[in-house]
Amino acid sequence: MSNSTYFIEIKGRVQGVGFRPFIYRLAREKNLQGWVMNDNTGVKIKINAEHEKALNFVECIRNAAPEVSYIKSINLTLSENETLEDFQILKSQNNSDEITEISPDIAVCSACLADLKTQAHRINYPLINCTNCGPRFSIIKDIPYDRHNTTMTNFEMCPQCHTEYTNILDRRFHAQPVACNHCGPQYEMVVNGLVYSDFADLLSKASEFIRNGKILAIKGTGGYHLACDALNNDAVTKLRQRKFRDAKPFAVMFRDLATLKEIAHVNETEQSQIQSWIKPIVLLKERISLAPAVTLGLNTIGAMLPYMPFHHLLFEVLKTPAIVLTSGNRANEPIVISEREAENKLGPIADAIISYNRDINNRTDDSVLFVANGKPRLIRRSRGYVPRPIALDLNPDNILATGGELKNTFSLGKGRNAIVSPFIGDLENMETTSFFEHSLQHLKKLFRVHPEMVVCDMHPGYFSTKFAESTELPMVKVQHHHAHIASVMAEHHLDEKVIGISFDGTGYGVDGKIWGSEYLVCDLNESKRYAHFDYMKLPGGDKAIKEPWRIALWLLYKLKGDSFKPNEYQFLYTIPAEHIQLVLQMVQKDLNCPESCGAGRLFDAVAALLNICTINRYEAEAPMRLEALIAPKVTDYYPVPFQSSIAVTQIVELILDDMVHGISKSTISAKFHNTIIQLFLEGAKSIRSETGINKIALSGGIFQNRYILERTENLLLEDGFKVYTNLQVPMNDGGISLGQLAIAAKRRTISCV
Repeated sequence: MSNSTYFIEIKGRVQGVGFRPFIYRLAREKNLQGWVMNDNTGVKIKINAEHEKALNFVECIRNAAPEVSYIKSINLTLSENETLEDFQILKSQNNSDEITEISPDIAVCSACLADLKTQAHRINYPLINCTNCGPRFSIIKDIPYDRHNTTMTNFEMCPQCHTEYTNILDRRFHAQPVACNHCGPQYEMVVNGLVYSDFADLLSKASEFIRNGKILAIKGTGGYHLACDALNNDAVTKLRQRKFRDAKPFAVMFRDLATLKEIAHVNETEQSQIQSWIKPIVLLKERISLAPAVTLGLNTIGAMLPYMPFHHLLFEVLKTPAIVLTSGNRANEPIVISEREAENKLGPIADAIISYNRDINNRTDDSVLFVANGKPRLIRRSRGYVPRPIALDLNPDNILATGGELKNTFSLGKGRNAIVSPFIGDLENMETTSFFEHSLQHLKKLFRVHPEMVVCDMHPGYFSTKFAESTELPMVKVQHHHAHIASVMAEHHLDEKVIGISFDGTGYGVDGKIWGSEYLVCDLNESKRYAHFDYMKLPGGDKAIKEPWRIALWLLYKLKGDSFKPNEYQFLYTIPAEHIQLVLQMVQKDLNCPESCGAGRLFDAVAALLNICTINRYEAEAPMRLEALIAPKVTDYYPVPFQSSIAVTQIVELILDDMVHGISKSTISAKFHNTIIQLFLEGAKSIRSETGINKIALSGGIFQNRYILERTENLLLEDGFKVYTNLQVPMNDGGISLGQLAIAAKRRTISCV
């Protein structure tokens, strides 16, 4: 048979992952003539081949593609005959507004770690990379993904690196950040104005600082970190004091997996995640404790393994097997990315600053997840995940979803994909809102998105809502908990009515009150509220969220009226008497006591009643401490009936009765959690009985409680429900923007019919 000319178009995550070199080598191996190139739509190939050989070539591409690539589609079409010579990589083109998948940042690969000790020009080079690993999204400024469109543009390759870059047989063939000791970015350490630029001296000094209980600021892939010895309680305490982080647990980086397994329980799925090329922080159950100040009494630890070459080289000289490695920022601000910011903002915290002179163009925090029922569940989606698109069955093209206020992300619609931003944070200060606006402009540019519609939360006071209004685009407002459920539906390609259970702390309701314990029946267009917890009063408004004893006091007064005596309750012993009296007056006169049915507030109140957390020093501290207290073998629950307005006072009354009878706090915590789970099951069965709907979506921050999530899923599955949860975005408010985008896309479709 004679040769024909074939055109192959590949879409997916095929840029920045060594895809063109892979195609080049494969084509040469099979003696094909033609070319490969990148453009805005993905990878394009043209070959001369017999039909069977062309089909075989496509099959080999599918089966042997680079590990971190993702092929969404391969189209093989017959093209007009032309004579092609040899096989070559053509210059990238930028000639379309179609989506190009940009690779997330990739942890250093084992081959590069071996090269650190064997390649003369890369001995201990702390920014080593190849086509299979290294920075991607954090350094890209524009597409296509070529060196001149990254922050490597100012670093001219030395002859040796250039030879590797142009040698098809080399692993660094067309690796855009390729560099070495002679031509690449360099590290330096600044201590009180003294600069250490020799890398061996820098490592030695860094090790000395860690050993002596000092704090380092270290430039990472997507931003700076603050580091100290995780076994030195004084050092960790000092870091807390300087960073004004009273109690929130710190993430810890371990030397290796063996060391980690000595400290924490690691199952097979957790191990696969923590060793993956993403290298996220994984929440694990502690086996033994590190320095007490790392977690301050919680029984879980956020653990990760080294993912930059620098991390591996640092651990070679460190005496300690584990370091605290927490985001380099001041409280409630975004992670620092520039040297000037590091000097100004981290200088007062750190005893020394370690930087390198390649710019971070795109800020990305470490991603965080936990494993429940064998599935990874994201808590924070950022480095390693972003900007990977999420495929939808809907068409959200050119829709902007601005997300919520806390744990904010935004989403952009591109074709039938959602581009979910990196974790932005809480939109409560100028630094974070500026990060929001900068990230939005950059992702719009990268993905050629031109918003024609904007969708936001219903809360009138949110920055994300006001920003949406400022665009003057056609606007859709979506109820918070409907967006939570829609985010699950979007992920799982559901476009029908489902039962939605959305439990969290705060969400603006259609009645103007604070929601957060929602049993819904909804589709991607509408949502109907079926049941919820009774409304509770929040004496002092937002202050009650930070001081849960106020909610507990209100519940006690609600139950006991004027017979309530504060001195009979241990949890109030440490609260100043004048504060108690002031809150009592607010409750009695119903002054500044907004109503909330947020489940998070009930968890707060129970934790306060048990005297395990009367003041939330960070978001959800009380529920986290309540979960850590659970007696795992207790199966009892409080017999509270499911109804349209579930009586929280009845739950509290039964807890108080147990307390009077000397039941342990751990047993009470277990019974309380089991009650919530039982109410989920009873509510789902009641709604199914009335509506016939058997598919159920679970979302909201309460489902980040592993105990609740695992047992709820299992009970519902045992009862025949089809259960869906968030897997590609967080169940917390970090997933809200995806749900908003799906709802807006559906409503636009309906309005166009």
